[in-house]
Amino acid sequence: MAVALHINQRIRENAENLSAALESHMLASFAPDARKELRLFSAGEAAEMLGISSSFLRKLHFDGKLPEVHTTPGGRRHYSAADLLEMRKILDAAAKTPGTYLRGRRAGDKVQVLSFLNFKGGSGKTTSSIHTAQRLALKGYRVLAVDIDPQASLTTLFGYRPEVDFLETGTIYDAIRYDDPLPLRQIIQQTYFSGLDLAPGGLILQEFEHETPQALLNNVQPAFFSRMAAALQEVEADYDVIIFDCPPQLGYLTMSALCASTGVLITVVPNMLDIASMSQFLQMSAELLDVVSNAGASLEFDFLRFLINRYEPNDGPQQQVVAFMRQLFGDEVMVAPMLKSTAISDAGLTQQTVYEVERSQFHRSTYDRAVDSLNQVNDEIESLLQHAWRR
Repeated sequence: MAVALHINQRIRENAENLSAALESHMLASFAPDARKELRLFSAGEAAEMLGISSSFLRKLHFDGKLPEVHTTPGGRRHYSAADLLEMRKILDAAAKTPGTYLRGRRAGDKVQVLSFLNFKGGSGKTTSSIHTAQRLALKGYRVLAVDIDPQASLTTLFGYRPEVDFLETGTIYDAIRYDDPLPLRQIIQQTYFSGLDLAPGGLILQEFEHETPQALLNNVQPAFFSRMAAALQEVEADYDVIIFDCPPQLGYLTMSALCASTGVLITVVPNMLDIASMSQFLQMSAELLDVVSNAGASLEFDFLRFLINRYEPNDGPQQQVVAFMRQLFGDEVMVAPMLKSTAISDAGLTQQTVYEVERSQFHRSTYDRAVDSLNQVNDEIESLLQHAWRR
């Protein structure tokens, strides 16, 4: 006689088995209790991020205008993210035009808050948001990454185990909850990535979705759509850019992030099923945002862009979909698409990004293609920020 399966028990067993397997994978990838460390960058990478030539970088060292950095016995220099930031300050102090090397906020500039979102999972939202956050940090911006997805993939990529490290407390939920919220400053974690902080996510964020209907009935203030913006206000002076990784659904968390945002990036995989799904997402978004707007939410944005993700240039149907989107949305489709790359997915196996892994771990052309694609996307996003600051 067949044994009856109890779905709750089976799911629990699967969850426990998976958790144990992930734990051992983490231990194999990183030493116990070790936090991730960012690798050093080559002179060529450092020069590219600083926006100067390799020869000019060498001359600056030769003239003694830059501090010494880690040098191999063969005389090759390697730079940490902290070295790059120190060098930026030195270069900017000597630049004819202040702000040439330190391109973040100036007096009167508002903090830029970007939401990466899509209704559909698997659209590359987390991949896009973390690579943007890291690239901007490497280019000298002060960045806060905020993980409002209960699945907490962004938090995991920073080397945390949300289900262990932030099971009860320590996530962004603590700063936006209705009952006795904590100051956001107490939540923010400094990461191994210079210039990049994290407000972690975790499963407890689902509580915000569950508690909000009751809070609306009881007219708890500030309302759900203002809570994220209110929390960010405490710390916004510390950052140039704040980046939200949103959950793949249009709930209260996503709407609270949208109401705090100055820019929106909708990630989309170029196939007709995803486009059809996005059509529904946009329709629902507009209707729900009408409601919060009527309730008093400010919904003024500097820009909205569609970011083409997992693009394969030799795929004919994908090319047709992208052409269709460009015809439909014009300049709101980003010029640079993010290419589908084994370098991005392979880096993810060890919970790293392409900016973190060593080039030597990949076929050079594969790695270079992925980095070039990411840099083009993120530098286009940087130009949107600069434009919003009227530069």
